[in-house]
Amino acid sequence: MPTRALPAAETTPPAPTRSATHRFPRHRRSVGRVRAALREQLAIWQLDAAELADCATLLVSELATNAVNAKAAPGREIGVRFELSGPELLIEVSGAGDGWPELKHPKGDDESGRGLALVDTLAADWGVNPRGGIGKTVWALLVLPAGAVS
Repeated sequence: MPTRALPAAETTPPAPTRSATHRFPRHRRSVGRVRAALREQLAIWQLDAAELADCATLLVSELATNAVNAKAAPGREIGVRFELSGPELLIEVSGAGDGWPELKHPKGDDESGRGLALVDTLAADWGVNPRGGIGKTVWALLVLPAGAVS
């Protein structure tokens, strides 16, 4: 009796995960270098949509600024990592700063405290992970618009 093979289930293989990691001195001038590194990586990954680049750049700028301004021993570095996995862009900034970031709700005339509020508004999700030993990694997740990933 002849047998007939069932058609294979149509599945889409998962998108490859791509990542880039950088280290910078913990200095306020490094924030601009972090932004430039992100924009360069987005171009390499062909994620050139202006709105996406602007949003991701604002997120990484806020996270890097917080890491640079955190109280930590002199001479420490900050680490940044960008990971593209399917339609998600993960931005991580690590530092040796003391304390835990706190989402604040600043008043109109407050001169600081808006960074994490911006992150909370722009990111699909965000959080903090302790690092082994000292410091923490603060991350933000962006879900890319359909068709943004080539």
